Amino acid sequence: MSSNRRILLDLAVTLDGFVEGKNGEVDWCIMDSDMGFTNFLNQIDTIIYGRKSYDLWGEYTPVGESDEEKDMWELIHSKDKYVFSRTQKGTNTNAVYINDNIQEEINRLKSKTGKDIWLYGGADLITTFVNLGLVDEFRLSVHPVVLGEGRPLFVDIKKRFDLKLVNSRTFSSGVVQLIYHKD
Repeated sequence: MSSNRRILLDLAVTLDGFVEGKNGEVDWCIMDSDMGFTNFLNQIDTIIYGRKSYDLWGEYTPVGESDEEKDMWELIHSKDKYVFSRTQKGTNTNAVYINDNIQEEINRLKSKTGKDIWLYGGADLITTFVNLGLVDEFRLSVHPVVLGEGRPLFVDIKKRFDLKLVNSRTFSSGVVQLIYHKD
């Protein structure tokens, strides 16, 4: 465990650049066991959410799912959780809410000893992190589907930044994972 913690953006995206369909659907997202998602989860000890994403997924309990999926959610829920919200205040038993000073809060989190930090989303929070230059690694899993419309991966990015491809993997499902670091 080091204090060189990184912010990792790990997302599924369609070939045409959407992270959700027009009605918020993610039914196109393939959970491919070959992708080693558990390995990724073992690399992190903290998850950062926007409030809407946390409300949807932060305390999600799988019902009628496979044991493998239940184990995955148990591992997700074992992590420290920080929720960035303009409205919700305080701390509940499962998460710490942060309302402002994003840059300072992230610098404080990154300086603590621990594993890497997963920037889960949502879209507004991802945009803020990208614009502040806080994302250290972009892990995009491109799924073999074209939606035509939906919520795009990047919106309102304020300036260009170059990335360096550090890894790419192709899975039997047709998903291609691309991992970029800031150049």
